[in-house]
Amino acid sequence: MTDSENPGEAEHDSPGTPPDAPRTGIFADLTPLKRSPAFARLWGGNAVAGIGTQMTIVAIGLHIYDLTASTFAVSLVALFALVPMLVFGLYGGMLADAFDRRKLALVTAVIAWSSTVTLAILAWLHVEQVWPFYLVMTINTVAATVLGTTRQAILPRLLPIELLPAASALTGISAGVMVTVGPALAGVLVATVGVQWTFTTDVVLFAFAFAGIASLPKIEPQGEVRSTGFASIMEGLRFLKTAPNIRMSFIVDIVAMTFGQPRVMFPAVGTLLLGGGAITVGVLTAGVAVGAFITSVFSGRLGALRRQGLAIRNSIAVFGAATLAFGVVLLIAALSGGVASEQQVNWPALIAATLCMVVAGGADNVSSIFRMTLLQASAPDAMRGRIQGVFTVVVTGGPRVGDLVAGAVTALTALWVPPLFGGILIVLIVWMLVRTHPRFANYDALDPQR
Repeated sequence: MTDSENPGEAEHDSPGTPPDAPRTGIFADLTPLKRSPAFARLWGGNAVAGIGTQMTIVAIGLHIYDLTASTFAVSLVALFALVPMLVFGLYGGMLADAFDRRKLALVTAVIAWSSTVTLAILAWLHVEQVWPFYLVMTINTVAATVLGTTRQAILPRLLPIELLPAASALTGISAGVMVTVGPALAGVLVATVGVQWTFTTDVVLFAFAFAGIASLPKIEPQGEVRSTGFASIMEGLRFLKTAPNIRMSFIVDIVAMTFGQPRVMFPAVGTLLLGGGAITVGVLTAGVAVGAFITSVFSGRLGALRRQGLAIRNSIAVFGAATLAFGVVLLIAALSGGVASEQQVNWPALIAATLCMVVAGGADNVSSIFRMTLLQASAPDAMRGRIQGVFTVVVTGGPRVGDLVAGAVTALTALWVPPLFGGILIVLIVWMLVRTHPRFANYDALDPQR
């Protein structure tokens, strides 16, 4: 299929249209929103729907903790979804290379929305068994994984390569809004009107995701259409053997997410150490999003940065240091005896912990911008869905492995142990990995080599 036959590419491949050079101003580059109306609609719809998604993520953790009083039980939400998410992340990437990506996104969006409706029904019926919530969240996670894979594989078909860093930064802005407003709103709603209305609000907000996807042009496969089977998935995995830079970007992110994911501990932190209960959970979670939002808003100069491998290393090192600092704050709070009830709040510790999460969220967002740009600029379109599937598995599966690690270590030790020692491990491991792989450290954005 030629470019002229694909209306999805016509928006940025019009004859005579000059390429957009990366801006070097301080603030985020809005050119992708102006250049591609389809990208703008997809971006806006996902941003609004994502607020509801983040509300549900926080609410389900609070609800499971309320039913069981166990941090490990909260981490099981991640455990039960992990293997299906890994499988369908890869399979979804393969589907994105074989079918119209717009149709695939619509189908998976319907499944994700239906699972959210089911969560709301379970809550309104006051179901007290936890296994139905585990099951429905697993279905929700699988659908969201395939949807995310497909959505990211669509972006390079809507925008020219030079605007991909700006698009990634705009995605960071929307993510910042999602994870700032969503968790904060979830904390307030759960504390005031309950999880029933929290899940129901997500059901309503998800309609915006449908609007953004439905307005897209057809995003049909380019070139030869591969079979939708195991051999196609293996072809994508074999491709990674020839792409050391993409592969290393996956590895360092797995390290960061495995040892630097304290969110599963937030309900216990809000109950036992800092006080504030659900409100504290919302504040800490929102802190991560605030950091992502700030770095995205002031991302104008990132598009001109050429040594993107070093930028990934340095941003992950900052993420590890912030995680370590969060562990130190929890240790000091534990040594002071914690709080007597959820109604009491250790304000100095909560402020310090939130600032640590702001720095961690900002550093992780910068890393994400460059990792996404590296992948989208280096992978050919015929392989992009499958490689994006691996990327989605990494960025969604890594945090869930981190949830499990943090939950298990907390159950055996103390709340401050996972972030404190995890932060140290992140800095040391990532620094050594990049030092032993100079090709990744020397990656040049003007000569994108996979």
